[in-house]
Amino acid sequence: MAQSVYLVALEGKTGKSTVALGLLTRLAKTVGKTAVFRPIIQSNENKDAVLTLLQQRTSAGEYDECVGVTYQEFHKDPEAALSTIIEKYRALERKVDTVVVVGSDYTGVSSPIELEFNARIAANLGTAVVLVLNAQVHRSRDIAQTARIAIEEIRSHHAQVVGVVANRVEEETMHRYEQELGLLEVPAWTLPNIPLLASATVGEIMEDLDGELIYGDEELLRREAEDLLIAGMSMHHVLTYLKEGQLVMTPGDRPEMLVGLVAAHASANYPSLSGIVLLGGFDVDSHVDRLLQGFNSKLPIIRTSHDTFTTAKIASNSKGSLTPDSQRKVDLAVATFEKHVPSDAVNTLFDVAPATVMTPLRFEAELLDRARNDRKHIVLPEGDDDRILRAASTLLLREVADLTILGEEGSVRSRAAELGLNLDGARVLSPNNPDLVHQFAEEYARLRAHKGMRVERAVEIVPDVSYFGTMMVHLGLADGMVSGALHTTAHTIKPSFEIIKTKPGVSIVSSSFLMLMEDRVLVYADCAVNPDPTAPQLADIAISSAETAAQFGVEPRIAMLSYSTGTSGSGADVDKVREATEIVRERAPHLSVEGPIQYDAAVDASVAQTKLPGSDVAGRATVFIFPDLNTGNNTYKAVQRSAGAVAVGPVLQGLNKPVNDLSRGALVHDIVNTVAITAVQAQAQATASK
Repeated sequence: MAQSVYLVALEGKTGKSTVALGLLTRLAKTVGKTAVFRPIIQSNENKDAVLTLLQQRTSAGEYDECVGVTYQEFHKDPEAALSTIIEKYRALERKVDTVVVVGSDYTGVSSPIELEFNARIAANLGTAVVLVLNAQVHRSRDIAQTARIAIEEIRSHHAQVVGVVANRVEEETMHRYEQELGLLEVPAWTLPNIPLLASATVGEIMEDLDGELIYGDEELLRREAEDLLIAGMSMHHVLTYLKEGQLVMTPGDRPEMLVGLVAAHASANYPSLSGIVLLGGFDVDSHVDRLLQGFNSKLPIIRTSHDTFTTAKIASNSKGSLTPDSQRKVDLAVATFEKHVPSDAVNTLFDVAPATVMTPLRFEAELLDRARNDRKHIVLPEGDDDRILRAASTLLLREVADLTILGEEGSVRSRAAELGLNLDGARVLSPNNPDLVHQFAEEYARLRAHKGMRVERAVEIVPDVSYFGTMMVHLGLADGMVSGALHTTAHTIKPSFEIIKTKPGVSIVSSSFLMLMEDRVLVYADCAVNPDPTAPQLADIAISSAETAAQFGVEPRIAMLSYSTGTSGSGADVDKVREATEIVRERAPHLSVEGPIQYDAAVDASVAQTKLPGSDVAGRATVFIFPDLNTGNNTYKAVQRSAGAVAVGPVLQGLNKPVNDLSRGALVHDIVNTVAITAVQAQAQATASK
């Protein structure tokens, strides 16, 4: 039976989502299968945003399995609703190790009744309760007494409170809250107030205003409006009030204000605005329209028919929420929880045995932890790609790696500001930096002198971002490089062949994918680089892949794949695999290797018992070496799609220093994982060189 906690609040907008995100992120490191359950949701017409977000951090449960009843169903028959909630929860908990239950949001029932009902649900589900309080509602001197009253109320319905979280505490008062909460008989923690977490996006405010986007980039509607300003005074006075991330509202019949705000946003001397709202529903004059078009600004400009007072009232009451699209908020929420709630505190809430399986979420959580524990410096050459900037923001907030982003500093930081990202912790470096271009050109000419390379020609080559980034790694200005979101694999890795080169004893650079299955991690190689390796090259790939597996906590048991097993087949393709297997045994006798072997014999114990009885690898292989690129690439994609595996990679192996390639379709999540992998490779390289 799963162990669980139930997050209960006394009112709405307490930040339960932040606490749930933090708990689930922590649990992913230690628990096998996790799920989230919402006993009461607003309606079935649209998916619950909180649940949709939190399910990204869990490893089990379809959406419909993770919801109980709607408010309407609760109102109609509370007892029947309770029965439904219990039934659905029991079905979910049988599938997982741990459940985080997120209580109702106080949007459909009066507060006393809702607290009572949440307590009754917790008691009937057998879950421990964590009480979440909003420090903006409850003052520090009253917080402990408020908590005691709520705890007694929850206990009166036979549920047990095991912890209290005071959320949205102002930094200067955190000590007072901690002192007061320390008087409780249950553990208590405080989380600081992060205004951004409660800020509505420009798009959310536009929707509340029944507005329309008339200029700018629709993508930027996802940016949070961190501050609001009514611009009713003269332009030179308005300039003194502008702030970073501000949404400015101004009458639509004041063209000089509109032009001035767009110009201020474009200026490097003024803050980056999140948007402009034009009041009154007025059309933009054709001459002003022509002027604005000439700015080519991406700043969202919204028109609403509301007057100044109504617009200000609506905008100030717009509430932001954590959604799957709120990347910066999610990163900030997780980082805040990790900073202020110790790991052992979370462990005390859950009485579960350590996980014996490696789920994708657990692997990714441990990967980020490993990178974080010995931070390395990674260069990201593609600073003109929004995905890279978003990934950099996540990496910096989570303190996974130190970063250098290649690009012109003004344009990179300006675009990051437009996206609402904070890249203050990253170095932005121009690949046209004259001092470094000269240094890199001299070194590149020296390395390629045998090919007739001269400094004059090298000066033209090294400003290319792939060469520039690779030279940084080669000369120790960075520990590793991740590229390929905008460039081909050849463009990304060709410089590393020329500059970084292969490790001693390795003849070929290859790639592997870390295949995150439901309960284990497998390594597939080569799936991205070498079309038809020879037997010696195949042996190199196997040895490099075993090293990669070990770096990421996978015990290497190598299956040299073919269309026949053991001595059952013959032919040039089988003979190549057989020869490669013997080379691996000669060069690395410490490794467990079997080949030629078919895929089913490598993974299925019953098949292995028939085809290769007594083998240490058959039926339990962890490293799969494909005979050619065609087989490897198709197999990893087939397993990824049909088995629901998460494919992390390609991970380049065999180089003296880590350089990794991204798919041009890479998501932000993929980039974050690849940077973490590169950092772990850099850690291993640093250890090996000592």
